[in-house]
Amino acid sequence: MNKYEIMFIVKSTIDATEIKNTSEAYQKLVENEKGKIIDFKELGEKKLAYPIKKEVNGSYFVMQIEASKETIAEFDRKISLDENILRHLIIRLDEE
Repeated sequence: MNKYEIMFIVKSTIDATEIKNTSEAYQKLVENEKGKIIDFKELGEKKLAYPIKKEVNGSYFVMQIEASKETIAEFDRKISLDENILRHLIIRLDEE
């Protein structure tokens, strides 16, 4: 299993419980696919550098995980289809 850092931005125009539910859904997705969450941070709402899908603010989340390539592929597929997600970035961390 490899280590990854994932950052995603959730629309801030939806209500707070739906933002929280969205972030929890992706944590559960990693765990259900036999991945391990090392760290999860909610960075809060921030102004975007430029509008994305007519949104000017977003709620930022960052998590570090250990997962297989298949888990990352499934995560990427599902998060790409979610209308509440403005952007996401998956980075594989180098072995130390």
